[in-house]
Amino acid sequence: MSAYADQRVLVVGGTSGVGLASAREFAAQGADTVIVSRNPQRIDEAVTALSGLAGPVTGQTLDIRSDDEVTKFAATAGEFDHVVVTAGETPMGRVDTLPLEAAYAAMDSKFWGAYRIARAVRPTRSLTLVSGYLSQRPGRASALQSAINAALEALVRGLALEVAPLRVNAVSPGLLRTPLWDGLDAAARDTMYSAAVQRLPLGRVGEASDVAEAVLFLAGNGYATGTTVFVDGGGMIA
Repeated sequence: MSAYADQRVLVVGGTSGVGLASAREFAAQGADTVIVSRNPQRIDEAVTALSGLAGPVTGQTLDIRSDDEVTKFAATAGEFDHVVVTAGETPMGRVDTLPLEAAYAAMDSKFWGAYRIARAVRPTRSLTLVSGYLSQRPGRASALQSAINAALEALVRGLALEVAPLRVNAVSPGLLRTPLWDGLDAAARDTMYSAAVQRLPLGRVGEASDVAEAVLFLAGNGYATGTTVFVDGGGMIA
């Protein structure tokens, strides 16, 4: 029997990157998987891409920046065994140059979006948030991302106490080959990846599937809560 057969999973931001990879793994292991995103076209594409796996995959539009939408979704979506939140848009930029509007929007998307889900959608087994290793190792133009990711990891620790015995954890990725970087000039993106390969102890850039494995580990491990698992290829020590 598949590991997640007869379990229902919500993946917020499940149309690309870590979210899509996590949804794929849950469905492959038999879960009834629901993916949500703001973009209906991307939802349709993701559902099509994940069709034919061991468990069914469905999608629904949801803007986690909206209090009303999250509340209505929670009231009508039914019960979930596991919830995974991977969504969040966080533009890069120095504090003194990034517009305040962009900074507010980033916090609203990644931190408050996860907060809204945690507040309204209460799974029966586990809640997993995706942060980022910049929480521990900031860069020269990533103070905002560092703060948001650190806030998510702190939220996880507090929630694990508030909602126990529900298990609450975070997965913190390092640099990954995902569509997140598609907007970057191809040459600049290749240079970034090449530099990471030279720097990281494992000698490669991570894939979304690397992080999805950690997501499923935390969802299935009955003795892990209030913790953050770093999947960064050794980025924090390099």
